[in-house]
Amino acid sequence: MKQPKAKPQYRHELKYYLNQGDYALLSGRLKNTMAQDEFAAKNGGEYFIRSLYFDDYDDTALRDKLAGEDVRDKFRLRTYNMLDDVIKLECKHKKDGFICKRSLSLSRRECDMLLAGDTRFLLKRPEPFAQRMFAEFATRGLRPVVLVDYMREAYVFPYQDVRVTFDKDIRTGYRSVDIFDPNVLTYRVVEGFDMVLEVKFNEYLPAYLRELLQCDAHIRSAISKYCLCRKFEL
Repeated sequence: MKQPKAKPQYRHELKYYLNQGDYALLSGRLKNTMAQDEFAAKNGGEYFIRSLYFDDYDDTALRDKLAGEDVRDKFRLRTYNMLDDVIKLECKHKKDGFICKRSLSLSRRECDMLLAGDTRFLLKRPEPFAQRMFAEFATRGLRPVVLVDYMREAYVFPYQDVRVTFDKDIRTGYRSVDIFDPNVLTYRVVEGFDMVLEVKFNEYLPAYLRELLQCDAHIRSAISKYCLCRKFEL
């Protein structure tokens, strides 16, 4: 008997710019009340993320975000700590103010094939998301457009699957799309603030955590690291 397809998990996502003072206060609180995510705990409290974003020749993902379209997709490859043991091909979908992320783990060989323009291996993968991504690359002509680098400090809380992250020193690899090059020249993209706070959760943010994070004391913003890192091209 065929199992029904799992429905995508839509989540809330709140984003705020933070200065160093606010970060010191919030980070101190979280260290005493929430667990670090597994990857952060293994890496001394924070880890490096590099994402390579894709867009079509009309820059649809960029234009949809700048226009405030409520239904939109962003496609990316993601790596951690400049290693190739974990490589994820991801689609971040937004609809009606909620976000849903789907991902597929790639080997280094599959990643190299993708970056060379050969996506046929996706058809051989059993995951439905792989088939979907093959169609996206085939019909839209997605190509690499920008690197996004930052350090992430992350905390988790099991109830409502809450995840709180501080993304620091957000940088763009201007004019370079080599995701595995450790020597890419990068530039800071956030001006006037030190980092971005992101709060993700399922149905609602528990009152205890809302008070802990003082969400109402910060100015919420529709921050897109992708757009921040492409602004130099505009």
